[in-house]
Amino acid sequence: MIVSGGKILIRFKKHWQLMLWLEVLLYALGPAILIYFLFFNLIFSIATLILVALLIVIFVKPWKPDLKTVSSYIDQHLDVAEYSTGLLLLPKEQLSDLAKLQQYRIGKELVEKLKTIKPPHHLSRACIVMILCALVGFMGYRYHILDHLQWPQHKEVRPDTIIFKPIDSTTTTQQPKLESQLLTIQYPAYTGKPSVETSKMEIKAVEGSRLSWQITFDTEVKNVFMESMGNSHPMKLTDNGYVRTSVLNTSGFYNFKFTDMLETSYTSELYSIEVVKDKKPDIKITDLKQFTSFSYDEKKRIAFTTSVTDDFGIAEAYIIVTVSKGSGESVKFREEKLSFDSKFSRGQKDLSLSKNIDLDQMNMEPGDELYFYIEALDLKHPRPNISRSETFFAVIKDTISDEFAVEGTMGVDLMPDYFRSQRQLIIDTEKLIKDKSKLSEKDFKFKSNELGFDQKVLRLKYGEFMGDESEFGPATQENTAIPEEEHEHDDEDHEKENDPLAAYTHDHDHENEHNLVPHEEEEDEKGNDPLHEYLHNHDDPEESTLFTQSLKSKLRQALNEMWDAELYLRLYTPEKSLPYQYKALKLIQEIKNSARVYVHRIGFDPPPIKEDKRLTGKIDEVSNFRKKEELRLPELYPFIYKTVLRLEQLISNKTILTDEDRLLFKQAGNELAAKAIEDPGKYLKTLQRLKQITEDRVIPTSILIEVQRGLFYALPELQPNPSKKKVLTGEINELLLKELQIHD
Repeated sequence: MIVSGGKILIRFKKHWQLMLWLEVLLYALGPAILIYFLFFNLIFSIATLILVALLIVIFVKPWKPDLKTVSSYIDQHLDVAEYSTGLLLLPKEQLSDLAKLQQYRIGKELVEKLKTIKPPHHLSRACIVMILCALVGFMGYRYHILDHLQWPQHKEVRPDTIIFKPIDSTTTTQQPKLESQLLTIQYPAYTGKPSVETSKMEIKAVEGSRLSWQITFDTEVKNVFMESMGNSHPMKLTDNGYVRTSVLNTSGFYNFKFTDMLETSYTSELYSIEVVKDKKPDIKITDLKQFTSFSYDEKKRIAFTTSVTDDFGIAEAYIIVTVSKGSGESVKFREEKLSFDSKFSRGQKDLSLSKNIDLDQMNMEPGDELYFYIEALDLKHPRPNISRSETFFAVIKDTISDEFAVEGTMGVDLMPDYFRSQRQLIIDTEKLIKDKSKLSEKDFKFKSNELGFDQKVLRLKYGEFMGDESEFGPATQENTAIPEEEHEHDDEDHEKENDPLAAYTHDHDHENEHNLVPHEEEEDEKGNDPLHEYLHNHDDPEESTLFTQSLKSKLRQALNEMWDAELYLRLYTPEKSLPYQYKALKLIQEIKNSARVYVHRIGFDPPPIKEDKRLTGKIDEVSNFRKKEELRLPELYPFIYKTVLRLEQLISNKTILTDEDRLLFKQAGNELAAKAIEDPGKYLKTLQRLKQITEDRVIPTSILIEVQRGLFYALPELQPNPSKKKVLTGEINELLLKELQIHD
């Protein structure tokens, strides 16, 4: 009993310690979740979790409860223990008989009553703290409070001091000194990037970032401006110096300019602004064909996997499905929005989503078409970037809408009404098989025989297109089994009596037999006729046909399939007849498609001819149309070209700059700035020098040469224009060239 009692106390101690460790974890999770929602930095969140957990562990001390503490706690909260729980910790040899009896009784009571008390803990309070921290963090993220309240988390300090130069180089006054400069970049909250403080004035940030400049001088100045792309923006004076705030939208250049109390103006160098665009989500579908078709009797499912990636996180991804029903003017469209089978959380940068589309669940029927594409949205605020994939197609083949038709190859319309009966026969046969259990044996055989008769009528009507005038082919095999001529006549008479179409057909084998040529005479006539091989014999059913040889063979195969289909219907086995009916229908459809004739549409429709002007021979009002136009490409960078030429004159003649020159250089600077947006580092120095020569009065020749070289490299390369040059040669020149080649 000592071992059993000790195990009870040890189990209670472990449970107590576990509750305390869980309390520590909940206290630490709250601040960690709050930090993650505020800064979207997993490293900061994990560091906060570890730091807070260490602090809470020091105060809570989860390892503190031991067996003596557990024994004392049980004695205080459990009456049946009678303050004798400590006996369970002592060995049996050290106890008296009375103590052993008490030890046994207390162990038995603890087994039954120990579950009624719980170790002390504050889990509910820890859960409330964690939930409150998570709610505060989520509200800050949801309503973008950090756009106004977040403080810089990363500081860069670089010795990139703004250097101001006086616009008038002859100024001798004391120049105010710059004490401090600071650029703060607050990235949009959805990017999850912390704000940055730096002394470097070159800017490269995400579109929509908030930029804040702050500069201070050692003495009072009159005003400070920021010049950007031809615009001048005043900076506001505050307790912290001159500040300005702007939202980053476009790339460009900017510089600072200020005027001291003596009306002396100073300007700084140019600094580049480069906007990093938030890319659209990238959607890739690799395991799906562009077009998929299904037969109506197979499983119609489309399964695929989609990969969606984004630079700052994905907000939503779904499928847009459009179902079209009908054809022609009666077509109807239905659009639906489907979600993926795989679940994902908002803000993930890389997703792998799967989807299984069941066309039957989309209420699609044969002939319906399905169009779908994937659309994804990122976290950009307020207008997210939307990306969509290419469109994929799926169609259920429609066999009902296929009709037999011959176009362009026949002069008259010989299409009987029976040509659409094969599909109806298939539908009726399938219905008969389905209703077999509901019908009596007599009704089932009657209907199967009726379908066999319909199949026979359809085969006879198709036989007319082969030139057949009576049953032949597989049907004649029945008659060939009886060699006697008398039996043939008896069977033929009996068949004629039972044939419902006998009154409507012309039987060349029996009617008007006295006008027929004997068989022997026919053979002699064929043998003596020299043109027999070159004539189209309509008396022979194998050659009498309205189709080409390829269509004839397919139609013959269709008739053979119809014969087999009729045979099994007559034998009361419609399930065996179905495959032959499908084969016959397929051959008929192929004949329809191969017999189509496509005519190209003529694009020009001439106007109607006026009858009063026709055949008069008057052409006075007829004139030719002639249009003459010179195509010239727009001139690129005209002011840069003029500036290069003007700088060459200034370098050669060493003349003084005029106001017209400064205006020309300013216009050339605007052209160069537009080109430099794509590559700021390449043309920044040239822009700075060009701005310098527009503001200074005395310019060294070396700076003019440097600016001219930079502008020359900024001009695009001339495209080669090959042309044939006419060279005048004479007899004397040719003799001279020959002599030079000889003595070379």
